[in-house]
Amino acid sequence: MDAHDGFREFVIARQQALMRTAYLLVGDPHQAEDLLQSVLVKIVAHWPRLARDGNPEAYTRRALVNQYISWRRRPSRELPSADPPEHGISYDEAALDRIVLRQALGKLTRKQRAVIVLRFWEDLTEAQTADVLGCAVGTVKSQTHHALARLRELAPDLMDSRAAQEMAR
Repeated sequence: MDAHDGFREFVIARQQALMRTAYLLVGDPHQAEDLLQSVLVKIVAHWPRLARDGNPEAYTRRALVNQYISWRRRPSRELPSADPPEHGISYDEAALDRIVLRQALGKLTRKQRAVIVLRFWEDLTEAQTADVLGCAVGTVKSQTHHALARLRELAPDLMDSRAAQEMAR
C-alpha cells in the first residue's frame, strides 16, 4: 500500500473547485495554477495524515488562502484599467459588471479578497471562513464589512446591478 493512496483521486475529484478558488484569489489563470501546484506539492508530503483525519479539502483550501496571503515573491499581474477596451467589442451589462468587479477585487488587500472569495464565491459561512483563515469570526465579519465598503467605494455603479446585490447578501 502506497503512502499516497487516494491523493491522485482527491486531486482529480477536487481540482476544478480548488482551481476556481485559486483563480478567484489571484485573478490570473497562470498564477492560479502556480498557487495550486505549490500547495499540492506541500499537501502530498502530509497526505497520509490528511487522508486519515478525513477532511483534506478543508486543509487544502486553508493552505491555498495562507499561501496566497503570504505570496510575496510575485507581484500581481493584474493591470486594472479605468476603461474597458473599445476595439469594436460589444459587452453586455453583466460582462461589464464582471470586469469592473474584477478590477475592484484587484485593489483589495489580500486578506479582504480572501474573505470575499470564501464568503461569497465559495459560499462558506462566517465560521467556516474563520476556520480556513485561522482567525476569529469577528475578524471575518470586520474584514467582510471593510472589503464590501471598499468595493462600494471602488465600484459604486455595481451596487445598482443584480450581481452586486446578490454578493451583498
